[in-house]
Amino acid sequence: MEKTTSPGKASLQYALIFGVLMILELVIGYSLDLNAQADPVAGIVMNLLNFLILPVTFISLACNHYKKINGGYISFGQSIKCGVSVTALAALIFSVLNALFYVILPEAKEKVLLQQKEALAQQPGMTSETLKQAVSGIEFFMQPYITIPFTIIMFTFVGLIISLIVGAIVKKDNPGAF
Repeated sequence: MEKTTSPGKASLQYALIFGVLMILELVIGYSLDLNAQADPVAGIVMNLLNFLILPVTFISLACNHYKKINGGYISFGQSIKCGVSVTALAALIFSVLNALFYVILPEAKEKVLLQQKEALAQQPGMTSETLKQAVSGIEFFMQPYITIPFTIIMFTFVGLIISLIVGAIVKKDNPGAF
């Protein structure tokens, strides 16, 4: 009997690289004092990287790797499994390390809160009471028990959408399989 590798296991290395790259982006952004609120270009670049360029790249790489080790064949379902596993594991790595980053460097969390507060204060019609409620909501959503599952769900959904597109492109069904 032939031993096969699952799509999730085949895409593990790409998920690890993707997660580490997102952490490096976080650390570099903190080190260079990049502020997505003050510099919209930095925010756009970070969002394009995290939600389009990197997921498309790593999902494509994982699907093609699985296709290569599977004798040149990959089904639509297998490509979806590859893509979702890449983004879910990368999101898990990123969200857990992001939470640890804020525990190790609490001033980074305070810096983000201050940037958000400054951006909210510039909104027209923002009262001090509304500002306090908005900041408390941001603080609530920065708690690890909220951010970790939310990040995983968000990236998994993005991975599903991208996997549907990549899967339609790379799929090659095995004619001998049923």
